[in-house]
Amino acid sequence: MEEKPLIYYVEDDANIRDLTAYALRQAGLAVEAFPDGLDLLECCRRQRPAAVLLDIMLPEVDGLELLRQLRTDDATATLPVMMLTAKGAEFDKVCGLDAGADDYLAKPFGMMELVSRVNALLRRAARPAEGAGAAGGAAASQPSAAGPAAQPPAPGALVAGPITLDPDAHIVEVQGVPVQLTLKEFDLLRVFMENTGRVLTRDYLLEKVWDVLYAGETRTVDMHVKTLRHKLAAAYPGAEAAIATVRGVGYRFSGFSEAHRE
Repeated sequence: MEEKPLIYYVEDDANIRDLTAYALRQAGLAVEAFPDGLDLLECCRRQRPAAVLLDIMLPEVDGLELLRQLRTDDATATLPVMMLTAKGAEFDKVCGLDAGADDYLAKPFGMMELVSRVNALLRRAARPAEGAGAAGGAAASQPSAAGPAAQPPAPGALVAGPITLDPDAHIVEVQGVPVQLTLKEFDLLRVFMENTGRVLTRDYLLEKVWDVLYAGETRTVDMHVKTLRHKLAAAYPGAEAAIATVRGVGYRFSGFSEAHRE
């Protein structure tokens, strides 16, 4: 029998917690529900779930702080996280996205919508894991002294110098080295590569990647660009230069005379 995806769900309201957990279980998911976040981080380290659902307004440690802690721990940094909260204002949504949430659903929400959104999150998260396994198997067959062997890009893949992004397999490689990205980091890089040479404003990126229309101050885009550059550079020094800052406007994916160094 196929193992059910495990969901960790943190909600301090017992009625909402029980109803939501029941709906997710009826949809074929395994659920472990917590009244607060005190045990969540340790449970994530002990057994990595398929996804985490977090309320924002929690006793002891609030959901945003839990999310920040998940994102700063290497063991949970790429874990898919959805925020479920009664705080539905655009500002609160942006705060959750700033902290690194992959999706956001405001209460009151219908159980069918919740199940659909969770399943969509799981599908997106499963693609890089499956792709990484395939890539790892291929890499293992190559001589380690030579480093990762370059493979022809898959049909439909986006290629710019040393960077290859396969939207279907949900894989990113830099000079043949797999790069593990969060869901939003992957989406951000995809938008950049689909618009090579164009200057993209922060508002445009917020709308395209995070589905947020927001005219206020937010560091969501800047923080994700920073981590994306760091991960590209870790795989291949110099690749981070592909994402150029256009001061006062936004960013430009500038191609690869700068990023592809022999």
